[in-house]
Amino acid sequence: MAFVQNFPFFSILLSLFSGSISSVLNGKWAKRLNVIVITTISILSAAVLAFVLKSGQEYVYTMGHFPAPWGNEIRVGVLEAAMALIFCVIMFLCVVGGVLERELEIEETKQNLYYIMVNLLLCSLLALIYTNDLFTAYVFVEINTISACGLIMIRQTGRTIEAATRYMIMSLLGSGLLLLGICFLYSLTGHLLMSNIKEQVDILHASGNYHVPLLITICLISVGIAIKSALYPFHTWLPNAYGYSTLSSAAILSSLVSKGYIFLLVKIFYRVIGFDIIKESKVINVLFVFGIAGMIMGSFNAIKESDINRMIAYSSVAQVGYIYMGFGLGTTSGMIASLYHIISHAATKSLLFIAASGITDASGKSKDFFDLTGAGYRNRLAGAAFTVGSLSMVGFPMFSGFISKLLFAQAAVENRHKILITLIALAISVILNAVYFIKTVIRIYTPEQNEVIREKGFEQISFWEQPAKSFALICFILLNLLLGLSSEPIIRLIELGLGMFA
Repeated sequence: MAFVQNFPFFSILLSLFSGSISSVLNGKWAKRLNVIVITTISILSAAVLAFVLKSGQEYVYTMGHFPAPWGNEIRVGVLEAAMALIFCVIMFLCVVGGVLERELEIEETKQNLYYIMVNLLLCSLLALIYTNDLFTAYVFVEINTISACGLIMIRQTGRTIEAATRYMIMSLLGSGLLLLGICFLYSLTGHLLMSNIKEQVDILHASGNYHVPLLITICLISVGIAIKSALYPFHTWLPNAYGYSTLSSAAILSSLVSKGYIFLLVKIFYRVIGFDIIKESKVINVLFVFGIAGMIMGSFNAIKESDINRMIAYSSVAQVGYIYMGFGLGTTSGMIASLYHIISHAATKSLLFIAASGITDASGKSKDFFDLTGAGYRNRLAGAAFTVGSLSMVGFPMFSGFISKLLFAQAAVENRHKILITLIALAISVILNAVYFIKTVIRIYTPEQNEVIREKGFEQISFWEQPAKSFALICFILLNLLLGLSSEPIIRLIELGLGMFA
């Protein structure tokens, strides 16, 4: 075994132990440790990606060298390594971009607690990406839930506590359904290792036995993860959770947490049940309907919002709908489009939240739509970044969102039963996205009179006044352009990784 094959396990342990170490450090040292750990894991993930690309095949890492059911396994392919690297890079930029807000909004004595939650969240995301054991995945789903809840309520205001409570209630409901589904699978197959479950499920399906219990299991798992990832109409916890959290929390939650759950669902579809069985069960048709509904209703809710953060939060409901719509197409192309959109949305939504923070900083900290008039001139970098993110969400060429929508349209053509409704939904969603995003861009570039600016106490913010946020914004802009202009290698990477999944 090559030494690099240990890196996924090292990454999980490193993030887990760094969370424990942060508990005895002060906020400043906990922040430094967090940045070092995320950077190190990013390098390790890049090395793993290079290794699996060179070898051309996935590998299984058995922890402790004990076979199942006594041991536990990590399964690493191109898609896992790529997702781990992208998640680490985005989390690093989210942490860097929100450093100023964390210092202002979180009590000094609780600074280290924040980094404990971030480290545990990273640990859980890596485990969800790499694990080949279904119960281990459930354990880290719960760690992910608790960490995300801590990130929401660390700000300690009435709204964040309410948002965290609502998030916890809905998330525990989803976790309960997921656990029931795992219990049903275990009773049907006698295994918890994904590959072993898949073998038994194939046997059960071929024999025609336990058809109804297997269908119920698929439904429980799908609905449980749909609740946790805020698929419409299970999205009610999302606007407050994203809208009132501190900047880094909102960026991390919107870009990574729900994507970790969705990636786990992809693994279950392919590696636990089998995508052919999933299609035969017709569950994907239900996900397709709710995905379409989320695309439309999330955008309608965003249009009605006058708070820029809540507007961006409701946009996430629509974007999660895109992902489930791709699943519902029931084709490999649809799944590739959804996986690409996971990456695209993660990069763009973080950009929007950080850019919105820069705009509100130049508007007296006000998030109200009308107070943002002319903010693009008062903070030029944040205005440009918000424009890039908005154009990407609308689907403007050159940006990642355009590639996502193009892939969804191409995938729809392959399904003659769903092509019409998919293309209509895409067209309506693009128009609605343009209504609230372009409207906001026009507002921030509408000149405000100097007398009004002085009266409201607004100020100019230059690049050097917020260097960490400026660095994150520039990196996110470049990442979005990279995804939009060099999408072909990334799509090929997703195709290769999905082939290893299957």
